[in-house]
Amino acid sequence: MRIARADDLQTLYEMAKLTGGGFTNLPPDRASLSAKLERTEQALARTSDGIEDELIVMVLENVETGQVRGTCQIFSTVGQNWPFYSYRLGVLTQHSRELGRTFRAQMLSLTTDLEGSVEVGGLFLHPRERAEGLGLLLARSRYLYIRNHRARFGDRVIAELRGVIDEAGGSPFWDGLAGRFFGMSFQEADEFNAVNGNQFIADLMPKTPIYTAMLTDSARAVIGLPHPNGRAAMRMLETEGFENAGYVDIFDGGPTMVGQVDQLKTIAAARDVTLAATHDGGGQKMLIACGTLADYRCTWGLVEEDADGAVSLDADSARRIGLGIGDSFTMAGRA
Repeated sequence: MRIARADDLQTLYEMAKLTGGGFTNLPPDRASLSAKLERTEQALARTSDGIEDELIVMVLENVETGQVRGTCQIFSTVGQNWPFYSYRLGVLTQHSRELGRTFRAQMLSLTTDLEGSVEVGGLFLHPRERAEGLGLLLARSRYLYIRNHRARFGDRVIAELRGVIDEAGGSPFWDGLAGRFFGMSFQEADEFNAVNGNQFIADLMPKTPIYTAMLTDSARAVIGLPHPNGRAAMRMLETEGFENAGYVDIFDGGPTMVGQVDQLKTIAAARDVTLAATHDGGGQKMLIACGTLADYRCTWGLVEEDADGAVSLDADSARRIGLGIGDSFTMAGRA
């Protein structure tokens, strides 16, 4: 894993075309992707601490072939320049004495509860590379980056999972709720959202709570469910320490997972150590990272630690991220 550069644009564009739609952080739009890379460059140029509205795009590179086969993103804070809206799923309980009955109505309430959170998103791994723990490497490399640049990020972290999209490319949630207020299909809204953001939805959607009983059966059935391709990602997030706190995306109804940065397993388990030696193989497979800002690198490595605390690393992994004897690096065990 390394920080994305301007010359990664074409590869990112090719990967974006493989997502199948609804993947708003990785749109198949060159101008939008180029803007993301420019934002990343600007963020890396800042040397001062403090939280600002920044984006870091990372890519997974095969160092043997030079091919980029995956990507992920970190948004340092959400809701700073415009409101960050979510629906919060709740229940309203009412009792009728005359009828002797209690009614519980499920409701969607528009909220900005998650403003100020770090957001991790945009994770995509090429379909031919979905093995060997590369998905975990993509996901967890973001957490070590946050840990090693802690002053640039807040205490809460969120991850929005893509909602259910049918075989025709439509969204049951969109058709049953938001689509009723806009003169465009989900595909049209998806394209506009990817390029311009979802503020247009928040601007025009009713701000009053919505009773889910008033939605179509198909819309109700997918509230808070991830896209089938995102179920593994949801399990990874849960293993890491995220939880489903009842927030859903206002666009496609997918779940928004919420966690505390310092309680994420990768961050809590990470240690800073010094490389004492390299070896030819063997040891415990661990996540290893080094460097800051544009020089950040992360990979899997085979780590050995002796009784005195001296740490050695397999030579191939050390070479991949440019570690030499006496250099410091961060390591974290498998979650």
